[in-house]
Amino acid sequence: MFANFRLSMSWVHTWFGLLFGFVLMICFFFGTLSVFDREIDRWAIPETRFDAQPMPSFDAVLQPVFAKLKPHPVDMAATAERVIGELPHPDTMPMTSLYAYTTHRDPVLRIGAEFAIPNQLKDPADDHLHVHGWGTVDPRSGAMLPEDRLKIGSEWFYPMHYSLNWNWNYLGILIVGLTGFMMLVALVTGVVVHRKIFREFFTFRPWKRAQRSTLDLHNMTGVLALPFHFFFAFTGLVIFASYYYFPMSTTMLKPLHDQHEIIEAQQTGLAHEPAGVAAPMASVDAMVLEAKRRWAARDMAGEVGYLYINHLGDKNGYVSIFRAGSDQVALVGQGVHFEAATGRVIREDPAPSAVASVNEFLTGLHLQHFRHWLLRWLYVVGGLMGCVCIATGFVFFVEKRKQQHAKTGSQGSRIVDAVAVATVTGIVIAAVAMLVANRLLPADMVGKGEWEKNVFWVVWMLAFIHAAIRSGPVAKAQLNPAWREQCWLLVMLAIAAVVLNAVTTGDHLIKTVFIDSYWPVAGVDLSLLATAFIAFVAARRLARHQHASDQAPNVESKRASHADLQPATLKTSF
Repeated sequence: MFANFRLSMSWVHTWFGLLFGFVLMICFFFGTLSVFDREIDRWAIPETRFDAQPMPSFDAVLQPVFAKLKPHPVDMAATAERVIGELPHPDTMPMTSLYAYTTHRDPVLRIGAEFAIPNQLKDPADDHLHVHGWGTVDPRSGAMLPEDRLKIGSEWFYPMHYSLNWNWNYLGILIVGLTGFMMLVALVTGVVVHRKIFREFFTFRPWKRAQRSTLDLHNMTGVLALPFHFFFAFTGLVIFASYYYFPMSTTMLKPLHDQHEIIEAQQTGLAHEPAGVAAPMASVDAMVLEAKRRWAARDMAGEVGYLYINHLGDKNGYVSIFRAGSDQVALVGQGVHFEAATGRVIREDPAPSAVASVNEFLTGLHLQHFRHWLLRWLYVVGGLMGCVCIATGFVFFVEKRKQQHAKTGSQGSRIVDAVAVATVTGIVIAAVAMLVANRLLPADMVGKGEWEKNVFWVVWMLAFIHAAIRSGPVAKAQLNPAWREQCWLLVMLAIAAVVLNAVTTGDHLIKTVFIDSYWPVAGVDLSLLATAFIAFVAARRLARHQHASDQAPNVESKRASHADLQPATLKTSF
């Protein structure tokens, strides 16, 4: 089929890259935004614009909050479909476990709990015999924050990059997993195809024609960020592999997995089942102090990141306190576990094995829970280079084929170009439009978060329709004007988001940068302005390119006319 191995790899790189590139673009773009997801949350929810807070006192602040926490109506509805009979009233469901979670970037505290239900499950293999409740807490006062405000960064942009926010039967996660694997294939085949990889690292000729300069930029960004692209695709697969891609512990090997949990509980002393004997709760604050003392003895920073209590009010209840671990790249817990009734230390997590250490490092490398701002910005640069690499791949594909397709009447380039416009500029427009909607819709509007999601999907769909309608010139080997027009729209939306934030909250850039510095909001505003500037430059360059293309036929026509007249002139002269 192919003359040599390199040509076959080139075919794989081109067509698999094109087919999965559209999903990869979503993963890379929203993965890049996810580096600062908590900061985007602060921008979207002005009530949470205060400094990051440590884990508050459990005894004084959190215990009263958990006493008021109820099963969430959304999970009530979902659980009702999995059990036989009607669920009891939420007020009668006993809380069996709880957690509280925060990071060094979170001013707010995320809490949750499980509530027991007496029903039987429809599917005997199902073990979801509880209802979840959750909430967001102001740790300074213990006040519950409204749950109908969408955390655009952490609850929309972040899951978009690994699940496409398509949760039906984990379909989005499976698609992203397949795409991640194909990205590894594309990287390997790309290295095979580009034999002069070192030279391509330093080669970018923007003055050349569009096809050449686009390929240069594609090669340069691909080579420069090759390690970044590889480890992100690989670690993303590793993180989800055991639960979603190869769910052996919840399918074929579930009995073995359940037995392993029981044995592990016996070995660690952390009871697997409640004793059925009521018991009081000792001071959790005293346990936190003891955990911090033990971390300090091991020369580790002692902030609490995650607090978990299992078998609440039972003799077998225990409290697990995990370290935030933001001083390390590896996602570590280094938990200390206490008997809930007495506060006695049951267990202190030992040092991980070599395999577990590698897993913690790879997971931490991907999830970025560390406190290192320069490294976080390098992640952003790497993510944006991935976006540029994918986008230039689309453009090169179209530029290489559109002349031939114009001659044969094929619509292939036109279709690819329209989808590329929607995936590159359209996706950015949809994300920024979501922020604009966030500032325009009233804060107390019922279902505001759902409306913001609708704005995202509708704007993205309109961007695709616009790109498809305007793609006619591509069939004539010309540039799609939708690229330029969507860049102009992006300029207006990005500036509008910054202005609306200043008008509706009073947090303008002069205030957030100089007067009362608040970098989470200032950073989002500055990023929006940078986006507007880049889109402005791109729109101007595309306009000049379009003008030059429009002039080219006239020049060619004049040359042709001159050539036609020249023989007659010569005849007359003679």
